[in-house]
Amino acid sequence: QVQLVESGGGLVQAGGSLNLSCTASGSAFTINSMGWYCKAPGKQRTFVAVITTGGAPNYADSVKGRFTISRDNRKNTVHLQMNSLTPDDTAVYYCRAFDGSVYWGQGTQVTVSS
Repeated sequence: QVQLVESGGGLVQAGGSLNLSCTASGSAFTINSMGWYCKAPGKQRTFVAVITTGGAPNYADSVKGRFTISRDNRKNTVHLQMNSLTPDDTAVYYCRAFDGSVYWGQGTQVTVSS
C-alpha cells in the first residue's frame, strides 16, 4: 500500500505561481510513475502531468510551458511548479502514484482569482 499526502495549494491571483508537493509513504519503493490530475467544479478529473522514476515528464497540452513536474526519488516526493496561472486552472489537484495499482492523495485546492 502507498499513502500520498499533498500540500501547497491555496489562493493566488491570475499570473501568479504555486508549487504543489506530494510525498509518498508505505510501499513507496514500488512506485513507477507519479503525477497530478485536477478536478474543476462540474467537470471530470483530468490529467495534468506525470513523471516516471527515470525522470521523463509528460504534460497536458493546456499546461505545457507553464507547469513543471519534478521528482525526488530519495524522498519519494513529486512537485508541480505552476506558473502563469489563470482562473481556468482553478480546481482540486490530486496526486497519483502507480505501481501496478493506482493510488490517490486526498487533493489540494487551487483557486486562481481574476
